[in-house]
Amino acid sequence: MKTRPLRSVLFVCLGNICRSPLAEGVFRTVLEAEEKGEGAIIDSAGTNGYHTGEAPDQRSIAVASRHGIDISNQRCRQLTLEDYTRFDLIVGMDHANVVAIEARRPLNATAEIGLFYEMASRETTQIPDPYYGTNVDFERVYRMILAASKGLSKLF
Repeated sequence: MKTRPLRSVLFVCLGNICRSPLAEGVFRTVLEAEEKGEGAIIDSAGTNGYHTGEAPDQRSIAVASRHGIDISNQRCRQLTLEDYTRFDLIVGMDHANVVAIEARRPLNATAEIGLFYEMASRETTQIPDPYYGTNVDFERVYRMILAASKGLSKLF
């Protein structure tokens, strides 16, 4: 991990409809609560473009809402080459996401890339995709994202 404080982070999952938009909203809320959010660039993207322009999954919106976070205005987008120089840190929710992010890394990339939970806590825990699960799975993912967000905020 770089020693300078971070000012920007991009959260990435497969489709940018479940985990990464939730992470974007949760992390932004954590930074605001810690009074670190001013000037920070927080965003999310997917490794694929299947859902470009769509709102996050309704279950992600609902779990965020139950915790006082509104992610309903976010719109899904695909990871771009510009993201590799725009962000200090690009984090994938699971190992497959990190592999896909690394595979697209352009030569001029300046962003550090890693597994979200590992960057936050040094544990190689993956945040599972809740898409085919139940509301219980979305709640579990929310709790994991909240814990990782609190750890990652220490780098801001």
